[in-house]
Amino acid sequence: MRTFRHWTPRYIRDRLASYYYRSAFPDRPWLTPAANAFLISFLKETDIGLEFGSGISTMWFAKRIHHLSSVEHNQAWYQKVHQMLQESHQENIDYRFVPKDKEDADGAQSAYVKQTERFAPNSIDFVLVDGIYRDFCVINVLNLIRPGGILVIDNVNKYLPSDSHAPNSRTPEDGPLGETWQMVDQALLPWRRFWSSTGIWDTAIFFKPCAHLE
Repeated sequence: MRTFRHWTPRYIRDRLASYYYRSAFPDRPWLTPAANAFLISFLKETDIGLEFGSGISTMWFAKRIHHLSSVEHNQAWYQKVHQMLQESHQENIDYRFVPKDKEDADGAQSAYVKQTERFAPNSIDFVLVDGIYRDFCVINVLNLIRPGGILVIDNVNKYLPSDSHAPNSRTPEDGPLGETWQMVDQALLPWRRFWSSTGIWDTAIFFKPCAHLE
């Protein structure tokens, strides 16, 4: 049964602010405004990127970096984004439709998550995880990201604990959502992080540590 307990004055204010932001910047990824602002300054034309879950972000990233690989599980959405990419003549994208073929608990064995096997360790500058099997995608990309590169997890408040006020956020008392997210949480402890929220959902950016100079 759907509840509206989270419809507080602050939540309504946050929804209006989010609506205004989407209207003012319709071509930007559906991440938090703070995450988008960071990515605008961080991404370089030489970067190699990977995203799980396509959309407006696919075109936006491709225009800013050297090459983007994108994986999508929803066929109707894939066709829509694919047409958009064709019409824009954007050629620096490897865009793949990989349907969901496993239950969530068995995601590690899915063809979707196994797309990570196409990449060498320390070969990617940034990864966005915003699709299905998020926990397994994160685990599999950690060693693919270059030192100094970044991992972006959208809706992260639903999976990792924080002090977020966004609905359905996990508290420090709740802990991570399940065993695999516990592994993610532990693996990311040495990584610096930038966590931002709209009050509706959160986006976190994690920075892979660089090797210390001898």
